[in-house]
Amino acid sequence: METTAAFRGLICTACGAETDSTADRCPDCGGVLVGDYDVPDLTTAALPDATGPSRYEPLRPFPEDVTVTLDEGATPLVSVPDLAEELGVDSVYVKDEGRNPTASLGDRKLSLAVTAATQRGAERVSTPSTGNGAQANAAYAARAGIDSKGFVPSRCPFLNKAMVNVHGGDMRVVEGRYDDAVSVFDEELADASDGWVPVAPGHPLRIEGAKSVAFETADDLDWTAPDAVVHPTGHGETLVGLEHGFRAAAESGLTESVPQIYAAQPDSTAAIADAASEGASEPATIEHPDTIVGPLEVPDPAAGAAALDSLDRSGGDGVAVSDKDILAGAVDGCEMGPETGATGGTAIAGARALADDGAFDDDDVVVLVNPVAGSKEADLLRSHLMSQGI
Repeated sequence: METTAAFRGLICTACGAETDSTADRCPDCGGVLVGDYDVPDLTTAALPDATGPSRYEPLRPFPEDVTVTLDEGATPLVSVPDLAEELGVDSVYVKDEGRNPTASLGDRKLSLAVTAATQRGAERVSTPSTGNGAQANAAYAARAGIDSKGFVPSRCPFLNKAMVNVHGGDMRVVEGRYDDAVSVFDEELADASDGWVPVAPGHPLRIEGAKSVAFETADDLDWTAPDAVVHPTGHGETLVGLEHGFRAAAESGLTESVPQIYAAQPDSTAAIADAASEGASEPATIEHPDTIVGPLEVPDPAAGAAALDSLDRSGGDGVAVSDKDILAGAVDGCEMGPETGATGGTAIAGARALADDGAFDDDDVVVLVNPVAGSKEADLLRSHLMSQGI
């Protein structure tokens, strides 16, 4: 497998065991794996003159010439001064991941996960998904010239289902919710041929892909880390990627600090946020998840324990917010800043709750991650407005 000079392999976040780059989970304890690097000393002048994730090649697993890419990344960091004034902080920015090729942050993650699969000779890549991950998987598999299959619940939005097929991907729509789709995925995977490679949530290269959100954010802030990052959370893999990304930037000398990272979740599906608030080391499975924010309705987070460790290491926390506050945050976000859907509205609602609890100082720089384009969730916002007589 062709990798960058700094990439040594994978290391377990739970037990510290080292393994090669073909593993999906720790072979010793089943823990979440992340990239292990000889982090180089870097200056901004030493970075490639490029845009998007390829600019950070010294801190990534694969060289640009082997990476399966659709030119994801290079998403804008949008200033939202009205929200900064409301929260009582120096500045608020939205990292608008809806500008990616399939309109979600999942593109960064599936780019590297599909790359790793192709390096292993995959004929097909597969994943369970609430929707956006399956769409990104199909797009990047098509780019790589291999097959794909997504396993989605019946309540997955039509847009995601349609685009999986448009990108040439196969799809299994499973009656029920996300955990039902996972069960069917596990059953089919057990009987799959050697050419079928899973790229499911919690995959180490999905986490590596999420790290570029941290690199770009610091880069756009003139290599100064923000004070806080609020991320709408499902499986927790992006939380791990954010913390490891900001830490790699600090260890390489590009920045001087790591921000406090906060997991924002709907209160009916707040496995990670509740565990963080309670000081638990493992999230409890949500027995009856029920939120209007479909991408975040994850009852058993694939990277839950690793995410809690990352929150703790960053000095952050979890925050659970109601669907009502999430929808209000989404609509307000569209009025104050970039187009925001219900998923992104979770970050706004979370930031408001954190500000009310005194989590921010008046000179803080706060970054909110908008993981999905607002246009992907337009029906939710329209229904919310109609319920208000608008």
